[in-house]
Amino acid sequence: MLPTLGIDISKDSFHLELSLNEKLRHRKFANRKEGFGELRAWLAKHKATQVHACLEATGPYSEALAVYLHQQGHIVSVVNPVQIKAFGQSELRRNKDDRPDAGLIRRFCEKQRPAPWTPPPVQVRELQALTRHLENLIETRQQQINRLEATNTKNVAKSLRKLVAHLDAEIKRTEQQIDDHVDRHPDLKQQSELLESIPGVGKRTAARLLAEITDISLYKSARQVAAYAGLTPRNNRSGTIRGKTRLSKTGNARVRKALFFPAIVAKRHNPIVRAFCERLSGNGKNKMQVIGAAMRKLIHIVFGVLKSGKCFDPSHELLLNSVS
Repeated sequence: MLPTLGIDISKDSFHLELSLNEKLRHRKFANRKEGFGELRAWLAKHKATQVHACLEATGPYSEALAVYLHQQGHIVSVVNPVQIKAFGQSELRRNKDDRPDAGLIRRFCEKQRPAPWTPPPVQVRELQALTRHLENLIETRQQQINRLEATNTKNVAKSLRKLVAHLDAEIKRTEQQIDDHVDRHPDLKQQSELLESIPGVGKRTAARLLAEITDISLYKSARQVAAYAGLTPRNNRSGTIRGKTRLSKTGNARVRKALFFPAIVAKRHNPIVRAFCERLSGNGKNKMQVIGAAMRKLIHIVFGVLKSGKCFDPSHELLLNSVS
C-alpha cells in the first residue's frame, strides 16, 4: 500500500500530513512553484518515491499542485469537500484548523481510497480558465451596475460608468478569446457544434459545459453526469413522513448555473424537454421543480449527444438518454 499524503490547501500555503512506515510527518509549504519544488525535495528526503496524495477540490488553489503531483508520478485524488466534511463528522470532530484538516484528509484517503484523478487536457484547462474568467467579469459588471443604480453622487457615477465600459470591453475580448480557442482545437470545435445542435444550448453554454464536464468518456451514464452536476433528485422521506423531492445540489454548481437559463429556453423550444415539462406540470409540479427537471433532462441530452457523436435529433430520444 502506498504512503498516504493529506493536503489541506489554501490560497497562499498548504499543510501536509504524510503517513510513512507507521510514522506521521507534517510540513507546510508555500502554494507556488517554489513550494512545489520544496515538497518534491522533502518527499525525496523521506524516500517517498510515490504516494497517494489527497486534497479537496478548491478550484484554482488546488489545481496547480494536483497537476504537479500527477506529473511527478504520484497517485492524486481530488475530492469534493463535502465528502471530507462528512468523514470529519463521522469522527465527531468539533474543531477546525489547518494541521488537523491535513490529518483528516490523509485518514480519509487511507480508509476510503478515493479514485485517482487525471488532469484534463491542456486545451480544456485553458478553456475552463477562460470561461470562469468570463463568468467573474460578468458578475463584477453586474455588481458595478447595481452600485451605479444606487448612487446619487455625480463623480462616483461617472467613475462607475467608465468601469462598466472597461468591463464591457474585457467581456467582449474574453468571449472572442473563447471562440478563437475553441476554433483552434478540432475536438472542442466538434463537441461545441454537437452541443449547439440542442435547442436551448448556445455557443456560450456549450463552452461552459465543455470546460466543466471536461471529458465525457469519464462518465458511464447520463445519470453520472447529472450527479456530478448535483442535478439528481434527493428524496426527503422518514418513516411515514414524505417531504418534497429536491435537487441534491451536491456537485459542480457551475454546470447547474450554466444550464438554468438554457433549461428555461428548452422548456419552450426543445421538443423533448417541452413534452417532459408539460407532463410534469400536468402532474402538479411547481415552476422551480419543472425547471430543475428540465435542467436534468438537458444534461441527459448533452451526455447522449457527446457520447454518440451525433447531432440532436428528437426522434432519437432513447439514444440521447441512454448511450453508454
